Amino acid sequence: MNSLRNNTLWWRTLLIYAGALACGFIGSWLNLPLPWMIGAMAFATVVRLSNLPVQVPAVSRPIGQMIIASSVGLSFTPAAVVVLSTLFVPMIGAAVLTIVAGFAVAALLMRMTRVDVITATLASIPMGPVESANLAARHGVSPGPVIFAQTLRIMMLVVFIPPVLVALDGDIQDPIAALSAIPWTATGAVMLSGVALLGAFAAKTVRLGNPFFVGSIGGAALAAALSLPVTAYPYPILIIAQVFLGVWLGAVFDRNLVREAGSFIPGAIVTSLLMVALCVMMGLGLTWITGQPWTVMVLATAPGSVTEMALTAKILQEGISVVTAFHLVRIFIILPASPLIISATARLAARWQLRSHVKFLRK
Repeated sequence: MNSLRNNTLWWRTLLIYAGALACGFIGSWLNLPLPWMIGAMAFATVVRLSNLPVQVPAVSRPIGQMIIASSVGLSFTPAAVVVLSTLFVPMIGAAVLTIVAGFAVAALLMRMTRVDVITATLASIPMGPVESANLAARHGVSPGPVIFAQTLRIMMLVVFIPPVLVALDGDIQDPIAALSAIPWTATGAVMLSGVALLGAFAAKTVRLGNPFFVGSIGGAALAAALSLPVTAYPYPILIIAQVFLGVWLGAVFDRNLVREAGSFIPGAIVTSLLMVALCVMMGLGLTWITGQPWTVMVLATAPGSVTEMALTAKILQEGISVVTAFHLVRIFIILPASPLIISATARLAARWQLRSHVKFLRK
């Protein structure tokens, strides 16, 4: 019986990835940027909204993260590190302004949906679905709407930002070629995977948030900064990583999550779009301050989705290290501070009686 069940599970997994690859191929044929991630995400979302299971190995997400993160980390060359040292203050400012924008969006979400202030804040400040769900459970609010809002914003960024920027750039005729034409060697790719793995486990040992992304990018960045002989991966490996992450992201959007979000959905859509718009305006403003290209700063200030924004910068062939550094600084500010931010918000809400808004009931 167990053998039959395991065989069924493996067949389902193979069918999911086959469907994801087929949709990725369609995206590639349509010449979309990040076609394999967008296609896989769309396929997994449709499957889950059809109330069918998307059961894939849990290890697929950290593997995808390590591959993408270490590919991005290669941009931290010695010359890039010198440029980044001049942008540290704008990076801090962008992270703080993102938190402020999150509170502004949360206030609108409260007015539109009558949710409590903790749910609205966790749904609006970009801190990732997993981290925000953990804080929701800790503060006694339903994680469902929070996960929905955080995932919705990430999906909006993936679907809209890369195609729009590539289209507006006008010089990129073949987005896929920009990633597939990157030179690589077998020994350099193996060395890159090794430093990524070491960085990931080092980050996990010291209990950093999102260790398989943060640690892998740190290991690869250190290797690049030290001019070690690391190279990119062959493009098929990058396709696998995009499919892994796309399926994982789409699988979050299941029917139960949407049902639990209920009337919260229209407000989440409006405020997610508003948050993206506010961050785009912030990026355009920072263009004047930093002297960086506007496309780079829009990607750098996007409220989440660092892997996809960095890959888009790679397609545009400019500012990969700047985009990644801005996101990393924001991550290292928001994630460690998020428990304090939410606790302070809860205390102020209790003092000002803001928790009287309707809560989603925990099931």
